[in-house]
Amino acid sequence: MPTTALPLDLLLLPDWLVPVEPAGVVLRDQGLGIRDGLIAWVGPRAQAPIAQETRELPGCVLTPGLVNAHGHAAMSLFRGLADDLPLMTWLQDHIWPAEARWVDEAFVRDGTDLAIAEQLKGGITCFADMYFFPREACERVHRSGIRAQIAAPLLDFPIPGAATPDEGLNAAVELYSELRHHPRISIALGPHAPYTVSDQTLEKVRVIADELDAPIQMHLHETADEVERALAQHGERPLARLARLGLLGPRLQAVHVTQVNDEDLALLVESNTSVVHCPESNLKLASGFCPVERLWQAGVNVAIGTDGAASNNDLDLLGETRTAALLAKAVAGSATALDAHRALRMATLNGARALGLEAVIGSLEVGKAADLAAFDLSGLAQQPVHDPVSQLIYATGRDCVRHVWVAGRPLLDDRRLLRMDEAALIQTARAWGERIGEHLH
Repeated sequence: MPTTALPLDLLLLPDWLVPVEPAGVVLRDQGLGIRDGLIAWVGPRAQAPIAQETRELPGCVLTPGLVNAHGHAAMSLFRGLADDLPLMTWLQDHIWPAEARWVDEAFVRDGTDLAIAEQLKGGITCFADMYFFPREACERVHRSGIRAQIAAPLLDFPIPGAATPDEGLNAAVELYSELRHHPRISIALGPHAPYTVSDQTLEKVRVIADELDAPIQMHLHETADEVERALAQHGERPLARLARLGLLGPRLQAVHVTQVNDEDLALLVESNTSVVHCPESNLKLASGFCPVERLWQAGVNVAIGTDGAASNNDLDLLGETRTAALLAKAVAGSATALDAHRALRMATLNGARALGLEAVIGSLEVGKAADLAAFDLSGLAQQPVHDPVSQLIYATGRDCVRHVWVAGRPLLDDRRLLRMDEAALIQTARAWGERIGEHLH
């Protein structure tokens, strides 16, 4: 029996369908069919195949699920802990001491659950995470049904769960081999930043990443101070140092990148390295501005991330994308920089590409995983809808997310989490807040 004759598991009929690929397209009166967790059909409503279940989505725009390409999920329990401080003060005097005191498996379990729930409610179907006890994070991702890239953090000093960088690397390799066939989890290496990881550790990272064909995520060129210190200590900019060590390339996800000179740009372009832009965290910590339009026009793949809730303070990728689009225009001095359609692409297909998942997710194409988000544009503040993508980026908040599917499975239905207990998550987070708060005061 040919597959085309098999009924679809689910047929979705939104008002608008935005496939992201091809670029700039908005489809009306079209549907999307799911079979075995994959997109099996996209086409005119009138030609829709038979389906076991059909769902009308009136007033909704259906897009690929959002991809949050950088964050620290468990840090949601540090939300608002140390606000309005510069990066190094924030890290050294507040965050690192708090982590040393509080972070264990239970903290990572509860903080990651809180982050996953917040992200699903915001239309995020895949997120990249870099935090301690990565095995615990993998377990939470597995149970929740979301998709994720989990990077094992590597630093040259002891961290929760790994006394040495070698211990962290060994744990990463072990996780990689255990989960290499997991349908929704990929494992990456996470050397923290140029100022916390030595050449020796970075060389080991390169060897292992080459052997496993594993992604690498690293904070890079986050501030002018970081670049100046690197020049003073090593006589070279961090990107040049990574180029010398053979770490640049399509597997590298360079996070932040607010400092870009001509040599930096040439290295990014030649190596096909992806940049992950975190505009709100960069604004809040006054770290600088990523030159998104300049990178994009040069051919660099730019994805978007929220960073952790301790420096953002939310995991709202739709809001992040709006900030990115507005900021890109101011930074480039051009109102045409990062238009709404490209902003949505940055939050979907570009993120998938950065994580090495562009063959699996990021656009509504037949054969890809059915990772989808339905945004309700029927509200007062979205009227009239001349261009649903414009309304989504510039006039819509994450409270308009109605439904979310990952690999064809519903995880959010009519704003209700189906596999997580929202009231219990709030209660657990409050209990952590009280414990941490007692120590602070």
